[in-house]
Amino acid sequence: MSSPILELRDVDVFYGPIQALKKVSLKIHAGETVSLIGANGAGKSTLLMSIFGQPRVTSGQIIYEGEDISRRSPHYIASNGIAQSPEGRRVFPDMSVEENLLMGTIPVGMEHADKDMERMFQLFPRLKERRNQRAMTMSGGEQQMLAIARALMSRPKILLLDEPSLGLAPIVVKQIFQTLRDLASEGMTLFLVEQNANHALKLSDRSYVMVTGEIRMTGTGQELLEDPQVRAAYLGGH
Repeated sequence: MSSPILELRDVDVFYGPIQALKKVSLKIHAGETVSLIGANGAGKSTLLMSIFGQPRVTSGQIIYEGEDISRRSPHYIASNGIAQSPEGRRVFPDMSVEENLLMGTIPVGMEHADKDMERMFQLFPRLKERRNQRAMTMSGGEQQMLAIARALMSRPKILLLDEPSLGLAPIVVKQIFQTLRDLASEGMTLFLVEQNANHALKLSDRSYVMVTGEIRMTGTGQELLEDPQVRAAYLGGH
C-alpha cells in the first residue's frame, strides 16, 4: 500500500501536568474514511486539534504527505490541504451563509470561490435557501452543514470532522452522514471523530477506539461493529 497521507507516530500531548494523549499512532491513506470513536473525554478532540498544533505535541511526530508538521503553524497546515469542521460548529454568527463560506477560502484564495460555492449549494441545498441569512438564526443542523461546507471551500486533501452529529436530531444526522458518504464516494479523504459509534463505523473503511488518551483497538468499520467489546461499550449492546 502507498504511504499514508496523514500519520501520527507515538504522539504524546499534555495539558500542563495532565497527559491527554499517550503514544498515539494511527494512519490515514488517501481516499479512506477513518473514524476515531470513544467515550466523552477520551482525548478524541485533543487528537484532532493537535494536528493543527493547538495543543502542540510534546513528543512524537505528525507526518502529512511525508513532512513532519508537528511544529508548523495552523495557517501553513490549512494552506497545504488539511481542513477541519470543528466541534460545536463555530460558524461566524453575524455573517451570512455566503460570507461564512467565503471565510473558508482564506487558506487558498478566491480563484475558485464562485464555482466551489455552487458546489456547496448542490451538496447542501438548504444552504442555498439560506444564502443571505445570518448564521446565528439557523438551526443546529443547518449550522453543521455550513461548518462542513466552509471547511470544504479550502479544497482540502483531507477533511477532519469533530463530532458532526453532536446535538442534532436523528433525521439531520442521517442527512449529514449521507453527505459524508457522497464525499467519500467521490474520493475525499475523511477523518471523523464521533461519539455516535454506530454511524461512524458504518461509514468508515477503518476505525480506531480511544480510551483515556490511548488507542486500544483498531479494525475495519465492520469488524468493530461486530466486536462484542465495542458493542457493549459504544453501541448499547445492540
